[in-house]
Amino acid sequence: MFKSFSSLIFFNMLIMGTIISICSNSWLGAWMGLEINLLSFIPLLNNIKNSLSTESSLKYFLVQALASSILLFIIIIMSLLDSSLFFFNMKMYLYLILNMSLLMKMGAAPFHFWFPEMMEGLSWLMSLMLMTWQKIAPMILIMYCMINNFMMIIIILSIFFGSIGGLNQTSLRKLMAYSSINHVGWMIASSMISQMYWLIYFSLYSFMTTSIILFFHKMNVFYINQVFNMLNAYPIMKFMLFCNFLSLGGLPPFMGFIPKWMVIQNFMDNIPMLILMVMLTLLTLYYYLRITYSAFMINYTIQKFNMNYNLSFNFILLMNFISTFGLIMMMFIFYLL
Repeated sequence: MFKSFSSLIFFNMLIMGTIISICSNSWLGAWMGLEINLLSFIPLLNNIKNSLSTESSLKYFLVQALASSILLFIIIIMSLLDSSLFFFNMKMYLYLILNMSLLMKMGAAPFHFWFPEMMEGLSWLMSLMLMTWQKIAPMILIMYCMINNFMMIIIILSIFFGSIGGLNQTSLRKLMAYSSINHVGWMIASSMISQMYWLIYFSLYSFMTTSIILFFHKMNVFYINQVFNMLNAYPIMKFMLFCNFLSLGGLPPFMGFIPKWMVIQNFMDNIPMLILMVMLTLLTLYYYLRITYSAFMINYTIQKFNMNYNLSFNFILLMNFISTFGLIMMMFIFYLL
């Protein structure tokens, strides 16, 4: 991942920018942390010298710069109009625009237009950073000024576009991008319950995504047919990987069902909203099940890759095993306790 000492410096700046944002006691300090995070992530995106990574880094910079400029504009207005009568009358609208800029930064619907296309030009490790770490600061900042009615609309739109967009996708990166958009909706729903619920959901989502992405990175695959061809001679590995897909979709009894289960239990007082969320998520499970059915039931005779087992690959298999059977393991532990 780090091909030079400068890449390591940019990675440390990336972490520092996120920490500054979430630990700041003012909106201006949070904006500065987001800018440090942006300026350190751009060189990491452009680390691989090809046209796709350059295009993706340019898209990311333009979108993030637009969102940052809107965020700074609202922060300046809020500081100038503080404690005035006009501010109290316009407070709801200012927070609404503030939420929009933060939602654009993390790629939530309907501000997700840049996310899948940008993912298509990135390496797997940079895609992993974009789907996990880069969502932390905007998500925590949204919790400080969340408008519940507006967030209900964002939740439905994120789950809807994340489910519809993944249909008929053959690119694994776009498939993971739309899955990330879908999970953003559920993460926002968990943040409306409490910060602890969001932390649990985000941790489990990051673990499941990391286990899948590291496998794709190790095998250097980017399309579904490559996965089908390479895993034909390794049935256990095929089973682990595609069960991990089902876990990411939230199908019981896999570990990915745990965070959705928590959100469902706490949204029982809003049944129409809950039914809509679950029904839209079933579309995500549909295309995951369709891919899994094709992998398990169709025999692919062509093998394009030879895999060598080593320590890193065994670690990836262990992560996939935990992600697949995490719910069963936790229930067994709780039963013993």
